[in-house]
Amino acid sequence: MGSTIPPIVVMGVQGSGKSTIGSLLAQRLGVAFIDGDTLHSKGNVASMAAGNALTDEQRMPWLHEVGRALAGRDGGIVVACSALKRSYRDLLRSHAPGLFVVDPEGSMELVAARITARQHEYMPPALLQSQYDTLEPLEADEHGVTVDIAHAPVELIDTIVEALSHPAAAGRASVAH
Repeated sequence: MGSTIPPIVVMGVQGSGKSTIGSLLAQRLGVAFIDGDTLHSKGNVASMAAGNALTDEQRMPWLHEVGRALAGRDGGIVVACSALKRSYRDLLRSHAPGLFVVDPEGSMELVAARITARQHEYMPPALLQSQYDTLEPLEADEHGVTVDIAHAPVELIDTIVEALSHPAAAGRASVAH
């Protein structure tokens, strides 16, 4: 791993492991971790708690806040943020041009099983379908890596760290096997 760690976003739908992967990755890299959920406005939290998917208009101030968090740290940071659409990730890149995106990928059935086994402060399982409908996976020209969430978190972190250590291989790296 080089001495410069880029700002990192762990994207994905609820229950895909964003917070787990993000916190473990930050710990491994020795950088700060922020759960992007903590940056939502009270209005957004109330809307989601009521079972309503956020509109792009509601989401924009939050994405700018996440972008400022990414840009505001020298020496690296990891933020868990759904960033489901390419346009959202592009907005985050406007704040943090060197952004590295981790895309934890898994079937809706696997994620649904995970979220029924946990309690989230405000994200009801009913919003999962709308998140998959919105999801635009990491594209080949985006700097980052896609990992298969069926694997153990430690394996995912190893794959991500390996992808980070090869910045010349920009774009979509292979899924963990």
